Amino acid sequence: MEEVKKVAIYARVSTEDQAKEGFSLDNQLEKLRSYCKARGWKIVGEYVDDGYSGRDIKRPAYQKMMEDIDKWDVLLVMKMDRIHRNSKNFMLMMEQLRQKNKEFVSMTESLDTSTAMGRFVMDIIQRIAQLESEQIGERVYDGMRQKAKQGVGLLGSPAPYGYRYENGKLVGIKEELDNVKEIYKMYLEGKSLQEIVDWFNEKGIKGKKGGKWDKKTISRILSNPVYCGLVEWEDILFKGNHEAIISIEEFNKVQLMKAEKARRKGKVFIIEGLEKKYI
Repeated sequence: MEEVKKVAIYARVSTEDQAKEGFSLDNQLEKLRSYCKARGWKIVGEYVDDGYSGRDIKRPAYQKMMEDIDKWDVLLVMKMDRIHRNSKNFMLMMEQLRQKNKEFVSMTESLDTSTAMGRFVMDIIQRIAQLESEQIGERVYDGMRQKAKQGVGLLGSPAPYGYRYENGKLVGIKEELDNVKEIYKMYLEGKSLQEIVDWFNEKGIKGKKGGKWDKKTISRILSNPVYCGLVEWEDILFKGNHEAIISIEEFNKVQLMKAEKARRKGKVFIIEGLEKKYI
């Protein structure tokens, strides 16, 4: 004998919906209860949000329902827009249900993930949502690349060691920039990355997050053109409006020294004009 499914029914009205015919909570609950009775399902929870927008997940009954997810097998709504009016939130919820092997049923739209057709339709919906997300990502990427070509902004990069953000601009931190100058000086004098690390740690000089220094951190500082007054985004360089403390000549000399030590072509670049030239 097939096990009776345990159902959570969810109903919602916003302040706008309350004035519309057919959207009342009593109307929704009555139809949902009848649907469960017709299919032989057992209602284990009724979750009702009165006066809440479907564009936000910060709804008390919705939150409680998702907390109770282990108590039910099926989430039933009268219509998909009763549970979410935001496609991203809907897809996040569906992923939660999938991970917990829960089913979703929208009564009036005949969407039932317990059936092969329902799963197929949901797969199409998810693929469309993924396509939309990827297209948004592409547009954001293209926009950032265009800004970089025009030499505009910092493009969301975190402030590197030696600087902090102030009103959207990089502002130098004197003590840290002095340390950067010392790093370049020591490397140009022939000190190895490990020797520089040891010197800073023995002096008790802290890194950006208050931790100890390591070779990767030193290497990143030695490879960052930001200290030449430039901003880097992928293969694009442009002049920033922040303080430069290392000349391009010094920077390039360090890169040539690093390339010689690493003996790996194409991993290090020098600056020619405002272009990267890999060596």
